[in-house]
Amino acid sequence: MSLVKPITPCLWFDTDAREATEFYCSVFPDSHIDVATHIRTGPSSDCNLFYFRLCGQPFMALRAGSTLRFNPSLSFLVNFDPSRDAHAREHLDMLWAALSDGGRALMPLDAYSFSPHFGWVQDRFGLSWQLILSNPDGEPRPTIVPALMFTGDVCGKAEEAGAFYRSVFDDSRAGLRVPYPAGAEPDREGTTMFSDFRIGDTWIAAMDSAHPHGFGFNETVSFFLSCRDQAEIDRYWAQLSSVPEAEICGWCKDRFGLSWQVSPMLVDEVMASGDSERIERFIQAVMSMRKLDLAKLEAASAGTK
Repeated sequence: MSLVKPITPCLWFDTDAREATEFYCSVFPDSHIDVATHIRTGPSSDCNLFYFRLCGQPFMALRAGSTLRFNPSLSFLVNFDPSRDAHAREHLDMLWAALSDGGRALMPLDAYSFSPHFGWVQDRFGLSWQLILSNPDGEPRPTIVPALMFTGDVCGKAEEAGAFYRSVFDDSRAGLRVPYPAGAEPDREGTTMFSDFRIGDTWIAAMDSAHPHGFGFNETVSFFLSCRDQAEIDRYWAQLSSVPEAEICGWCKDRFGLSWQVSPMLVDEVMASGDSERIERFIQAVMSMRKLDLAKLEAASAGTK
């Protein structure tokens, strides 16, 4: 079984990636750590990389030191579907209690116009989760869905972003879209109150918010994009990278400020190998690049260059 999907959320922690990963795996069902890898990045620095699953959904977590902090512009929507789980409400309440411990409620657990039972919480590590008792009608969604909130300079662009991402990835399509009605100030009528769409086999939710949040997308949550070959790396890089100064080690930012790691499938294999010398050679090669060069990474992995 692959450690990642073609598009996998990656969480960048300052120091507590292991603690957070173990905590999440203890409170979400069908969850476990697949691989924990130690990475040397220099003579006096190192980091850790974790591959794990929550409700069967692959995630990555990176402990590499960061002055950036998680914020609610990128959260995770957790669907509790009564048609698939007779105890959905009770399970939602249990997860809410666990995530709220040491965290804070951004929207209290309550009945809202869009759901009889919903809450938005920022956990003790700063990561945000939206827990919802979902409507069982219509096409089912995955249990965990990344949720983008377009604020500040990109507020009002959720619909445009959804169309852009669907144009980049094959086998993509729109899902739901609910616009803001008149009288929802400061949100502008017709902008996106809620939407979702599928890119490849990954569902993503998106909304606009014109409130003065003071935060936006940053590198603490990125999407690891696993590519089959150099042609795929080149294609995605050309379409997604819009901020030249953000290009480093296969990382780039798109026109909306969202971060992507455009990487070959080889990363998965090397990081799971447990071969510390191979991993270090590979990482040193990655650190010398902006867009990744698969041939050079294969040579570094094999120790031939």
